[in-house]
Amino acid sequence: MSKPTENRLWGGRFTGASDPLMDLYNASLPYDQKMYDADLTGTKVYTEGLQKLGLITSDELTAIHKGIEEIRNEWQTNTFEEKAGDEDIHTANERRLGEIIGKHIAGKVHTGRSRNDQVATDMRIFVRENLEKLLEFLSGFIGVLTKRARQEIDVLMPGYTHLQRAQPIRWSHWLSCYATYFTEDYKRLKQILVRVNQSPLGAGALAGHPYGIDREFLAKGLGFDSVIGNSLTAVSDRDFVIETLFWSTLFMNHISRFSEDLIIYSTAEFGFIKLSDAYSTGSSLMPQKKNPDSLELLRGKSGRVFGSLSGFLMSTKSIPSTYNKDMQEDKEPLFDALTTVEHSILIATGVISTLTINKQRMEGALTMDMLATDLADYLVRKGVPFRETHHISGDCVRTAEELKLSGIDKLSTAQFKEIDSRFEADVKEVFDFEVSVERRDAIGGTAKSAVLAQLEALEAQL
Repeated sequence: MSKPTENRLWGGRFTGASDPLMDLYNASLPYDQKMYDADLTGTKVYTEGLQKLGLITSDELTAIHKGIEEIRNEWQTNTFEEKAGDEDIHTANERRLGEIIGKHIAGKVHTGRSRNDQVATDMRIFVRENLEKLLEFLSGFIGVLTKRARQEIDVLMPGYTHLQRAQPIRWSHWLSCYATYFTEDYKRLKQILVRVNQSPLGAGALAGHPYGIDREFLAKGLGFDSVIGNSLTAVSDRDFVIETLFWSTLFMNHISRFSEDLIIYSTAEFGFIKLSDAYSTGSSLMPQKKNPDSLELLRGKSGRVFGSLSGFLMSTKSIPSTYNKDMQEDKEPLFDALTTVEHSILIATGVISTLTINKQRMEGALTMDMLATDLADYLVRKGVPFRETHHISGDCVRTAEELKLSGIDKLSTAQFKEIDSRFEADVKEVFDFEVSVERRDAIGGTAKSAVLAQLEALEAQL
């Protein structure tokens, strides 16, 4: 008579049936099947390591590898049949391997290996592959931002602080701003990949491998850069998951701010940009509406990713050393965050690729009071201390308001001189938005040369 737990990797110790709810509570196959490819690849290389030790024969290795590729094809073609007792991807794949090549040979693939180092290996392979994909997508997104910035570098717009008009900038300078944020994300992601790409395989359950397997051979075969040097750490470390969630949270924070700006710029009150129909929706009641749902979803889904990080941090904060079942809670938040980030990058790329700008509205929003600092700078160039010129410029703004003039540029030269005798007729040259942005040509500024230098520096880092 078969035991209720015979299909489980840990079943030998147990003879009683599990509570069906416990089986459901314990199962992870519904979501960790995403790692089927990583799991099969890990087993393929691990059995090569076993064959080097003489623990399996060359013929057995050939049979195992043939079975692995058959299982891989079943997953790829959606023909893999899940069965009762398949609590996770590791159990399911090993069970199926036994059906294909026989339980005697299949029973050897787990020699010296624990699900503890197996799942840690699968997770690192899966995360590595996904982060490499995110790097590619993120590079493309940044490329679209910089390309657009080059094409529309002559367009001016207000720059804002506190959502109040502050100083004139280039639209390209705004694009470069977010390209800079996302390039820093790109660089951080590359750094995380280095820490992700370490092999735990061969660490066993926690105490190491009893047959002296060549862990460096396993690491090289699986594309890892190095081996985790402590077996206890190897099976229990989930810092790479937390760091990936940290990165995802920071990226989504940036994408949320990016989206918020564009939502504001797309309103009728601003009218700076218009989203393409592909990234907008209408109202079920008001036929005139065109809603920036793509951007609102980008902003909203940031909270989802933030929650994944905070939730998993709470799951891990009090776990004792080595493996504990709490760690199974790493997969759902990680998988969800990776999917959300991937989709967000692609949506943001589509949005910025297809939106149109309204140059007239952007430049029409520029007002002469935004050149008040330039007016102060005018006197600085004549040797007046800035703290003094700041107050003088403020007097000019106040005077123009009291006289109900449309802007400080409408003050006459005589009126300027009445405020401060050091003003001369050339003060009128201050009131040119293009001149204003071009004066700011230091590194990081909004002059055309400075913006182009920013774009070149960003492109060089990708």
